[in-house]
Amino acid sequence: MSDHVQAELRSPGIESSPAFIREPEGNGCAERCIRTLNEQLLWIESFATADKLHAALDAFRRRSNHGRLVDKHGFTTPAASRQAVTAGLKVAA
Repeated sequence: MSDHVQAELRSPGIESSPAFIREPEGNGCAERCIRTLNEQLLWIESFATADKLHAALDAFRRRSNHGRLVDKHGFTTPAASRQAVTAGLKVAA
């Protein structure tokens, strides 16, 4: 079963990352992400082709990364937070 799931993840280019020991909140974060995707896109729209689904998922990803403000990141978008972290790493190196 796990090999099948891993193969399905690789098909669209999703990278799997194992959960850390004693950190189950990672599962909760993943479940919340999937629930949000279902509630805001997949349960609302239907797609005639895989290409239309792929385009809608890509647009959802862009909206989520560049338009959603995250409290724990100081009310910045995930993209802005990621950029600030990577800029800090480049300066330190």
